[in-house]
Amino acid sequence: MAETAEEIKARKERERDELYALDISGVEWHSAPGTEEHEERVEIAHLPGGAVAMRSSLDPDTVLRYTEAEWRAFVLGARDGEFDLEPTPGDGGAVSASE
Repeated sequence: MAETAEEIKARKERERDELYALDISGVEWHSAPGTEEHEERVEIAHLPGGAVAMRSSLDPDTVLRYTEAEWRAFVLGARDGEFDLEPTPGDGGAVSASE
């Protein structure tokens, strides 16, 4: 039997609550190769069950957490170009990361 929309919402809320209840004080944070300690960068930490925590090196106290399914969807979307930046008026002619 398939889950109803209400059941899915309740399950996702439980997963989020459990994820944010995890003590992550001892996790190992990783950033992109080649970045220096003083540079602004995104850092990730692998959590139990395939979950991932993400933070900015400039604001290490603000940590976002993603379930395995959420992280997988994000990574696959990024690989597929869903998040590539498009030039917009007034941005100085910035180009997308894929150009």
